[in-house]
Amino acid sequence: MVANLEATIDDLYTLPHEQKAEIVDGEIVLMSPTGAAPSYAASEIFVSLRAYSRRKQKGYAVTDNAAFRVDLPNRKSFSPDAAFYTGKWTGMKFFEGAPVFAVEVRSEGDYGPSAEQAIARKRIDYFAAGTLVVWDVDLLGEDVVKSYSTNDPNNASIYRRGDLATAEAAVPGWSIAVDDLFIE
Repeated sequence: MVANLEATIDDLYTLPHEQKAEIVDGEIVLMSPTGAAPSYAASEIFVSLRAYSRRKQKGYAVTDNAAFRVDLPNRKSFSPDAAFYTGKWTGMKFFEGAPVFAVEVRSEGDYGPSAEQAIARKRIDYFAAGTLVVWDVDLLGEDVVKSYSTNDPNNASIYRRGDLATAEAAVPGWSIAVDDLFIE
């Protein structure tokens, strides 16, 4: 009998560069490409975070497809749609540790009961790894940004169109207009 081998960070490094993946429960979980609207929203968040980082001269704004290496019993990496990281610069290697702020923008397949459970499990993992604020961005819903914090991980601050969304515990003084996440 051959034992199942758990995926490692080295396995992530060998994936083709166009593939986005995370290591969850010892397996490489490939993530589907996203559509225009979720990609646009994540890009707008990144651009706003980059401007903040440059203005404050601290932290790193991170785009989609970057990997964050973590050491949880059930998870070895994250690949959020956008993030803010305050740890040590790692050059060509994956970021070490979790971002202080992680953004997950829902794609077409991120709806329904099983998707809700997966999103909630991932949020718990983010907090266990040290992330301070996690956004669940739903471009189809009235509650566009649900902002969860380690201070109250089960209750989200809700931001809708017309609001300025913040991630104060993780990115002090930063905000973005929810309307900026949309083309129209």
